[in-house]
Amino acid sequence: MATITQSANPVADPLGYSFAIGGAVLFSSKAIFIKLAYAQGAATEVLLALRMLVALPVYLMILLVLLRRNRKLLRLFTPRLLVPAMLVGLLGYYVSSYLDFAALNFISAQYGRLVLFTYPFFVVLFGALFFRVPFSWRILPGMLIAYGGIVLLFGWSFWAEPDGLLIGTALVLTAAVTFALYQLLAKGQMRGLGTGLFTCIAMSTAAVFAIGQSLLITGPQALLSLPQPVWLLGLALGIFSTVLPSFMMNAAIARIGARANSSTAAFGPLLTIAFAVVVLGEPFTIYHGLGTALVLLGATLFTRAEQRLRAQAG
Repeated sequence: MATITQSANPVADPLGYSFAIGGAVLFSSKAIFIKLAYAQGAATEVLLALRMLVALPVYLMILLVLLRRNRKLLRLFTPRLLVPAMLVGLLGYYVSSYLDFAALNFISAQYGRLVLFTYPFFVVLFGALFFRVPFSWRILPGMLIAYGGIVLLFGWSFWAEPDGLLIGTALVLTAAVTFALYQLLAKGQMRGLGTGLFTCIAMSTAAVFAIGQSLLITGPQALLSLPQPVWLLGLALGIFSTVLPSFMMNAAIARIGARANSSTAAFGPLLTIAFAVVVLGEPFTIYHGLGTALVLLGATLFTRAEQRLRAQAG
């Protein structure tokens, strides 16, 4: 859990990219758990709170271990460092997560993951607009091809399953925007606090807000009365789709940067699509295949252009 410094040559950092790919795959698996829990009658606020109830003790224990191993970290607990880290954590793990959870009430797991997968493009766009990150027009073809795939899937869904499509798309697209902003803002916070400490603070803050939201809206009885399958799904959400990928993703951001980390996200939707078809029984038509192929092709072209840009800059 020590602080991870960014590699001098992120393009040639296999460990950083391994963290990024693993985090993307585990994060994307949450759509399957969420859909299964919704099928058991779980509400959005309750399920998000359950996920955080499982994750919060883990982060608090890790935080205690970090502080016991290095008491100098206590010096970092100042309002100047803590408040921004807490706000960034709320953006990435509370606001973005809630929007993503809510969207899955209206759209399929496959479509939702592919739309959310557009967040790397927002990372590049916002990085150029607000964070003075170099921008190259060579990444534009990949972005256009990927969004062409999203438009194709949207058109098929609008024809076949239009109910809730617009609001679901708006929710998950907003989740992609907020998650992109989180990735860009988290980089600076990790420089000041370290990866492990920042992750614990960010996730713990988001967990407290998510649990509080559920208690205010549905009351404690909604959590206590959940059936056993939902609790098991919440356990999986908390460990495999929250704790493990959050540390892996933040370690990747610290080593290779937000833009390089986001460029590996294509691995997540592939796993989600496979499990959505096999486990959830979602349809996979020729339109799904073509739309997915366009998104992944666009992401591949985008990734290659991004890596060339980083290599030239470094």
